[in-house]
Amino acid sequence: HICHPSLANDNLSGVALSTFLARAIASGPRRYSYRFLFIPGTIGSITWLSRNEADVAKIKHGLVLACVGDGGQISYKRSRRGDAEIDRAVIQALKESGDPYEVVPFSPYGYDERQFCSPGFNLPVGCFRRTPHAKFPEYHTSADNLNFIKPDALADSLNKCKSAIDILEQNRFYTNQNPKCEPQLGKRGLYQAIGGESYERANEMAMLWTLNLSDGGHCLLDIAEKADLPFVTIKNAVDALLAHGLLKQCQNKAVDAITTNFQAKLRS
Repeated sequence: HICHPSLANDNLSGVALSTFLARAIASGPRRYSYRFLFIPGTIGSITWLSRNEADVAKIKHGLVLACVGDGGQISYKRSRRGDAEIDRAVIQALKESGDPYEVVPFSPYGYDERQFCSPGFNLPVGCFRRTPHAKFPEYHTSADNLNFIKPDALADSLNKCKSAIDILEQNRFYTNQNPKCEPQLGKRGLYQAIGGESYERANEMAMLWTLNLSDGGHCLLDIAEKADLPFVTIKNAVDALLAHGLLKQCQNKAVDAITTNFQAKLRS
């Protein structure tokens, strides 16, 4: 939101993060398109939704960025759905960072997520922030100035958002091309193909989990969560298995159908 004049954390920090995030996304390959909104709080999101109601069903993921420059830990507010892919991707990125963080359930009070998540839209939009609004004494005072912003914290917020988007960009569905029992991986050199000795056990488990759950109904994020392994470890296993013809990526239509069915279950 852009309606808080002279306030640095709330919400010049969100404007700055959005700008650099857009630049980072635009500089590399991507499968999704992205739209960044710079609008007044509440009335801006209501107006945008009103003008774009016919197309908002196309939105797969969304984030409201606010208060992202102070020195507090990340506090992520889930979407109204509670377990949307954006919720899971952000939480996975925060978990893998090793830094302290907090995850809170959706509530109909806060920033523009409450408009995007209103029952008539129910979009998968969470809120990414550090210290929540009204939880720091500088909130809505002249003390919320540039001196209150911590450059390292702002950079950390940006990097964690980028990590979440990387997960979304790479989160696909695959099918095991040798689904009847485990293929012999050792003769293919796969145990050594994706890591050194210190990572051998994790890489082995990543391949076994990936082969077992690649049935067209589990995405890579599902596998990382079930295996309790970093998303990148699962993605590395996928790349190695693809190179040996043991996996096949699902077609987009199949993925869309699976995603639609999954979201329908969540709503029910």
